[in-house]
Amino acid sequence: MRTSKRSRVGAVSAVAAASLLLCASSAWADAGGIKGGTGDVGSMGPVPKAQCSPGDHKESGLQGETSLQERLSGDSELGYNCNLDLVGKYQGDGAYSQDGPTFYGDCAYYGTDNVSALQQHHGVTVVDVSDPAHPVATAFLDDSPAMLKPHETLKAHAGRGILVAGESNGPGFAVYDISQDCRHPVLKSSIVLPGSQGHEGNLAPDGMTYYLTQNNRGIGGFLYPVDLSDISNAKGLPPWQFNGDGRSHENWINFSGFMPGVAEGTRLYAGQPGEFGNTGSSAGPDGLVIEDVSDYQYRRPNPQIRIISRLFWADQGQSEEMLPVTIKGHPYIVSSDEAGGAGGVGGWAAACARGASAFGYPMMIDVSDETHPRIVSKLMLEVNDPANCAVLLATTPPDAPGTAPGTNLPAESGTTNYSGERCTPDSQRNTRMLACGFQHGNLRVFDVRDPYHPKEIAYFKSPAVRTKVQPGSGSWAPGVDRTVDKIAGYMHWRKRGSDLEIWTVSDGNGLQVLRFSEDFKRRNKDLVEGTGGDN
Repeated sequence: MRTSKRSRVGAVSAVAAASLLLCASSAWADAGGIKGGTGDVGSMGPVPKAQCSPGDHKESGLQGETSLQERLSGDSELGYNCNLDLVGKYQGDGAYSQDGPTFYGDCAYYGTDNVSALQQHHGVTVVDVSDPAHPVATAFLDDSPAMLKPHETLKAHAGRGILVAGESNGPGFAVYDISQDCRHPVLKSSIVLPGSQGHEGNLAPDGMTYYLTQNNRGIGGFLYPVDLSDISNAKGLPPWQFNGDGRSHENWINFSGFMPGVAEGTRLYAGQPGEFGNTGSSAGPDGLVIEDVSDYQYRRPNPQIRIISRLFWADQGQSEEMLPVTIKGHPYIVSSDEAGGAGGVGGWAAACARGASAFGYPMMIDVSDETHPRIVSKLMLEVNDPANCAVLLATTPPDAPGTAPGTNLPAESGTTNYSGERCTPDSQRNTRMLACGFQHGNLRVFDVRDPYHPKEIAYFKSPAVRTKVQPGSGSWAPGVDRTVDKIAGYMHWRKRGSDLEIWTVSDGNGLQVLRFSEDFKRRNKDLVEGTGGDN
């Protein structure tokens, strides 16, 4: 690997410069035959609530909220469900719900990040879900630095049958073969990327390149691409340094056919993280940067990254996922912000005062003209609505600052975060539904067949585990009373006969397998039966 870190800034065309903008509720054009209603303006406020099934244990507060009464009465220990039923789970020592999860065949993989004598097992947990009612752990990957502490780098590739991870805040990178037996991954490469401090990243659609983001995502931060052409000899490609925009928290790469005329693997969609008043590793501005990574895809000498366009917003914080999906053949990016306004200077109260959303939320972004990406709707819950910011703050349990880890917020914002951190489509190429992890709002499912007017159709909140000792959990600390659970990672849609499952991981309850209720399937036959669950 060439270790010189050359400062490079991609050329920005006049057209791309013109796309510097803040989000605004202007009239959008026709989106692939999908109309946005009067004036073609999408929904920019809280989405309609789900119509739950009889017998569901529903939340009683704002949409997404676990209220003070629910937390302190013990009611949250039962969990909450709307149109989704629990089939089975593997709890273990707890999990970092954002560490992946990732999936291959009948297997699920998630990390813990903790390495302590308190844990029964270290490293990435491998779970066999062939019997969804009784998932069972089959291995714990602790034979490489990357798998001991993978944080959000964990990814699997369905076509190549590989599992990869980068070491959290360290230089390690590992590749495993899962093609023969997903229950027992085989280590093929464990390498060092000099200077790397891994944080997150993603595989190119062909599985030949991994783009590893860094713990430092500020100006001057790096991206570490890795060549996976030979999984027994993974090699670092020349790192790229950003002296301006383009630094990604997480990234996704375009799949074949996503953008007509644009070759697969040549576009990187970067979630550039920014927070109000922040000048550190999240200096911002906050939003989407579309980048040309053709040089890396084609292994050209002296590879360059070129910026195509930018789309920034100021009402959230800590952009992360930028997931490409197509809806009725039209290309969209699903964005996410993991901290919202409460992550900025002054915390939650300051966010309310300036009219920002305290908590981040996903958005639908039309990228049919990649030089002018535009927001067409917001997947906002009532807990994300700036109008509810102050009242929600006043009625949230007054947790002592810093008493529970894992919120991604400053201590002055307390220990509750309702931000939507990641979404997973039922099908990336023909998206009809999104399952999203709203951290303490847990799993929420949306119907996005009309991307201008998404609506909530289901949710599942895992039972609060309170003071249960779980040294592998990202939310556990000695003596902390966890009155809510956390879901922040990717989901997995799985069609099993006539049943459509969603696999998810929470900090306190580990891997859980969910199914839509019979009542929901009866009321939404066209939606459920038309979904293949190919992710």
